Amino acid sequence: MYSAIARNKRNTWFILVGFVLVLGAIGLLAGWLAGNNWWITAFILVFAAGYATVQYFAASREALALSGAFPVTKEEAPRYYRIVENLCITTGSQMPALYVVEDAAPNAFATGTKPENAAITVTTGLFELMTDRELEGVLGHELGHIRNYDIRVSLIVFGLVVAVGILADILLRATFFGGGRRDGNNPAQLVFLLFGIVAAIVAPLLAAGVQAAISRQREYLADATSALTTRDPEGLASALGKLGEHGRPLRRGNTSMAHLWIADPLRPGVMARLFATHPPIPDRIERLHRIGGEF
Repeated sequence: MYSAIARNKRNTWFILVGFVLVLGAIGLLAGWLAGNNWWITAFILVFAAGYATVQYFAASREALALSGAFPVTKEEAPRYYRIVENLCITTGSQMPALYVVEDAAPNAFATGTKPENAAITVTTGLFELMTDRELEGVLGHELGHIRNYDIRVSLIVFGLVVAVGILADILLRATFFGGGRRDGNNPAQLVFLLFGIVAAIVAPLLAAGVQAAISRQREYLADATSALTTRDPEGLASALGKLGEHGRPLRRGNTSMAHLWIADPLRPGVMARLFATHPPIPDRIERLHRIGGEF
């Protein structure tokens, strides 16, 4: 468990540095294809470094805003507060801020850069569907994300997915609107056009693949952390079973933050299996049953 936490902390910096280096390489290639216009390279490098820095501090607020979450107090949500407070006392964790989303779809997510500024968000549909035992399992899962520093890595992935989409759009626009000013017989123009189109198509797919791969392993780890915290893996297994049976897309579902939720918040599509941000619920339930047999 502690090695997983340390690994997540290291991954934070690996992802940030790797993000800047990869975008720098894309910038060098774009500048070269544009006829050694190195201002393109400089722009991408400055954008990457600046965006990564801003996202590290702002992504949590962005995720809360995108989901439509609002804060609640102990008086406004006593059941919610009581369960989280008991879990925090059990684990010796700091009490996170509590948020709610008005949505019938049962779901929850945790966000923040560290336990000291973390927040847990649940939908009203989750309260209506779950018993106290099941809700404790779900909230133990989200508190597990906080304790394991998954929230930090997940937020950075959220920021990078958004950044890749922005850069792909910029490259595509620069290809069509900037290339027209050059000599139409220049072979580099065609190459740059192809580069812009490929970048606009492939970059979001690669970002989605990274997003999915990182998220799946962290979901398994958070499930195990919840089971160890509550000493009741069957409670979370029952909650996951209900999420699988009664789950539905969120009204304000967003692909860039899909990996933050405990269950997939989007409508399944053609590429759902390949780029799913969550492991299959039956697999998660089976693992929890195995954990329960070891207690």
